[in-house]
Amino acid sequence: MRALQVAIVAITVALNALDGFDVLSISFASPGIAHEWGIDRAALGFVLSMELVGMGIGSILLGGVADSLGRRRTILGCLVVMTLGMFMVSRVHNLTELCLWRVFTGLGIGGMLAATNAVATEFASRKRRDLCVALMAVGYPVGAVIGGVIAAQLLKGSDWRAVFEFGAVATALFIPVVLWAVPESIAWLCQRQPPDALAAINRTLQRLGYASTAALPRQALRSGRAPLVDIFKPGMALATVLVTATYFTHITTFYFILKWVPKIVVDMGFPPSSAAGVLVWANVGGACGGAVLGLLSQRFSVKPLTILLLIASTVMVAVFGRGQPDLHGLAVICAVAGFCTNGGVVGIYAIVARTFPTALRATGTGFTIGCGRGGAMIAPIIAGLLFKAGFSLQYVAIALGAGSLVAAACLALLPLRADSAHLDEATHL
Repeated sequence: MRALQVAIVAITVALNALDGFDVLSISFASPGIAHEWGIDRAALGFVLSMELVGMGIGSILLGGVADSLGRRRTILGCLVVMTLGMFMVSRVHNLTELCLWRVFTGLGIGGMLAATNAVATEFASRKRRDLCVALMAVGYPVGAVIGGVIAAQLLKGSDWRAVFEFGAVATALFIPVVLWAVPESIAWLCQRQPPDALAAINRTLQRLGYASTAALPRQALRSGRAPLVDIFKPGMALATVLVTATYFTHITTFYFILKWVPKIVVDMGFPPSSAAGVLVWANVGGACGGAVLGLLSQRFSVKPLTILLLIASTVMVAVFGRGQPDLHGLAVICAVAGFCTNGGVVGIYAIVARTFPTALRATGTGFTIGCGRGGAMIAPIIAGLLFKAGFSLQYVAIALGAGSLVAAACLALLPLRADSAHLDEATHL
């Protein structure tokens, strides 16, 4: 890994952290929004889901754009959308405007996730590919923790709008960073071969410290956007369905923990301030789980590691459902549950990157993540309906935790060819 490669992967980690910051920042801002406008919990829940709607749509639609127009252009465009969306949220005057701008912001974040996964994959060396994708995914819980701390400090001296003003500024600062430090992917340039492809490749090779190349590799040229239907063609359809089902079912378990921990902790009799601390520990555990998965993937196959973490996720969420007599025990259980659930997410990200070839990587990643956001949206709703129906926390935890077990089964069925394909692309660094 050359210095520029390391820097680019680090930037993808930071870009993914923006997603984590955004998810937790709206949670911190929600009490102020509800108080100022006098909205009830049902309306507030609708507001909280708007970003996930936008992310799902953005992942599916803009993943194809990243395969057509390039990873770099897509990231820059998404940063502009996110900056504008976050800033405009701080200027809204009613619930309708707030929801519209949250969906708009989510579009940028969803497209960003598809593009950054491709960039981390294509700029990493073969040996460090799984580690780099894992580190990129770890940015999510890191951003959630840091974002939560920053949001809490901002809310001490300002109203909820300050959280989004800070988010807009932080996002805008990444635009010149990407312009300066992130060139277009060599793998994408070799695959799509735009008019200036050879010159662009040689500029990047020079920055990386490699010798220039005299000609492009002999590959079939593609024109226009990579159609979504291509990921369902023979040879790809089964892998697409299985990897999407894996992400969808596991993300229901992941978002059950992420969205319901504060409320559950309060219902157990602990103060609201302690609930926020438990959620932070869940994200700290998540960051550690992703990092450990990445390190272990250097010596062991990422697929069995991920299956083990998915099974452990089901077990730990069920243990969380039993409750704990003291806050310390509850924080430990949530940290371990976060370790397993987010470690599973990181492993799935690495497998998704391996499943799709360069020409379809962002499209396939966007489709998988976009559909997975559906699981994220329904998880809190299912849990709420089960609680309302009178089921105990233990039952709800087992029911939602089963999502990870289903994901493990789907991943076990994923053909080994799909898990290891495309590793020897001639255009990869």
